[in-house]
Amino acid sequence: MTIPVVHFRFGGVESDTAGMGRPYTVVYDGQCKVCGRLVKLLNAWDKRRELEVIPFQNTTVLDRFPWIPPEAYAEALQLIGPRGRTWQGGEAIERLLEILPYGGVFGWAFKIPGFGDLFGRFYRWFARNRYKFGCGEHCQVRPLKVNFGDEP
Repeated sequence: MTIPVVHFRFGGVESDTAGMGRPYTVVYDGQCKVCGRLVKLLNAWDKRRELEVIPFQNTTVLDRFPWIPPEAYAEALQLIGPRGRTWQGGEAIERLLEILPYGGVFGWAFKIPGFGDLFGRFYRWFARNRYKFGCGEHCQVRPLKVNFGDEP
C-alpha cells in the first residue's frame, strides 16, 4: 500500500521544492544502517549531481514537503521531483534508475510485465524488516514491524 500524498498549492503558487539547486530530493531513514549504506552508493552513482539526499529526521523535511504525511517517511523512501512530483518506495527506485547515469542497465527490468508489482512487494517487505539487516544498537529501541496496511 502506498500512502496517499497530497500536494498543496497556495494562491496558485507552488513552492520550490528542489534543494541545493538540484532537481530531485531523496528522503530516506537516516537511522537505518542499510539505508545509510545504500545512500552512499546512490551519492557515488549520482555523477551529474541531480539528487539532494537527506534523512527524514532532518528538521526541515516536514516544512519543505507538507503534502507528504509524516508516517510515509518511516514506511518508504520518498523521491520528490520538479514541481513537487512525488514517488514512493519501489516507484521511487524505478524513477531513480531513469534519472541516474546507466540506470537503464537495471531499469529495463521494470518494463517486464508484472516486475514492478513484484518489486513493490519486495520493497515493502524489505522496508518492514530493514532494522533487522546489519543493524546496531539503535534497532533495539526501534519498532521492528512497520504496518503498511497490506497485512491481514
